[in-house]
Amino acid sequence: MRSLFFLAIFASVVAGHKAYAAEACNQIQFGIVDWTDVKATTAVASELLKALDYDVDISDHSVVDTYDALANGDIDVFLGNWMPSMAPIADPLIEDQKVARLGPNLEGAKYTLAVPQSVYDAGVKNFSDIAKFADKFEDRIYGIEKGNDGNKLILDMIDTNAFGLGQFDLVETSERIMLAQVNGKIRDNKWIVFLAWAPHPMNERFDIAYLDGGDDYFGPNQGGATVYTNTRAGFSEECTNVATLLDNLQFSLSMEGQVMDMILNEFVPQDRAARYWMHRHPDAVATWLDGVTYRDGSPVDPKVIAQSMKLTMDN
Repeated sequence: MRSLFFLAIFASVVAGHKAYAAEACNQIQFGIVDWTDVKATTAVASELLKALDYDVDISDHSVVDTYDALANGDIDVFLGNWMPSMAPIADPLIEDQKVARLGPNLEGAKYTLAVPQSVYDAGVKNFSDIAKFADKFEDRIYGIEKGNDGNKLILDMIDTNAFGLGQFDLVETSERIMLAQVNGKIRDNKWIVFLAWAPHPMNERFDIAYLDGGDDYFGPNQGGATVYTNTRAGFSEECTNVATLLDNLQFSLSMEGQVMDMILNEFVPQDRAARYWMHRHPDAVATWLDGVTYRDGSPVDPKVIAQSMKLTMDN
């Protein structure tokens, strides 16, 4: 009799935990940083979840603040764990089991310093060449927003005088302003060295070249990178349906480049750009929704979801 009583209590606790977990998964909190690629992929994930009857909230942070928020449970998901450049920030929290790293959502990316092709042709082919032309670069390296992992790597080089860069200053600004600087320098046939990455429309819009020699900072193969999905600890166990979707979300350089081009160069809001792309690529939607249900557990027809994404670029 006592065994039956304790079994009943255990069953009640388990049922209560499941109900709490399901309720906790009604709203999914995404964190983003001020990078167009992360905005694009997060828009894809959030629009799919909205179509599956989840509430979604997206908040903008620096890289460091994003990981603090993940570790504290204030956000659930971050799709922008660029590795290896983010290793000093992300790995300690993952090793302490405060943040979980899921699988890669993008492979074949890159992230390192670049120059205009004309500057490369003039002799700046390696990190060690930058300081030789300090006057032409006006002792400046252009990064992006404060707290960014790439900026931190540049500051480490400056602080240790790596490659003779001790006299250089880092210009920390937004992605859009940095790209405006690149555009202006190329237009005026002036020199600039800056953080660059792929996927990004800058690779098609500008004639640029990535520098060799930064392996110890940005990784080999000119900053070859893999982008991973991160969650707060325990999220995958609590929100298994969403975790299945996150595991399925694997993007391509081409796909991200197309969505980013709409956002950056056609000034389409990120949610509309994501919806427009998904409506035109139902096969990708079907792959991403494999094994995924609506929030209430009912089955999903990917064709219906893709059709629901129909949205013109203007409305």
